[in-house]
Amino acid sequence: MSLSSDQKKRFRTIAHHLKPVVIIAEKGISEGVMAELERALEDHELIKLKINVAEREDKQLIIGEVVEKTRAELVQTIGKVAVLYRAAKKQNPKLSNLMRFQAL
Repeated sequence: MSLSSDQKKRFRTIAHHLKPVVIIAEKGISEGVMAELERALEDHELIKLKINVAEREDKQLIIGEVVEKTRAELVQTIGKVAVLYRAAKKQNPKLSNLMRFQAL
């Protein structure tokens, strides 16, 4: 599923107010990081991910790997922060960032 430009714009507006929920450092993507990413995407649907690596190419490789493994859509990258979206199997109105910030 590819996101339309209107969807991406709406998601960027919502994500502006969010803080990164997962941080990936030099050691890369471990099983624990993947489990946390899966949980965060299922609960919140729209999340920010911070990648603390020195090289741009490494950052792009990590983002690509995360998108592939989680089957999420990349909404935006700015600096070391990426915004990811994946629809939840069952939305939780108290946790879903899309439902909590739908008025934005």
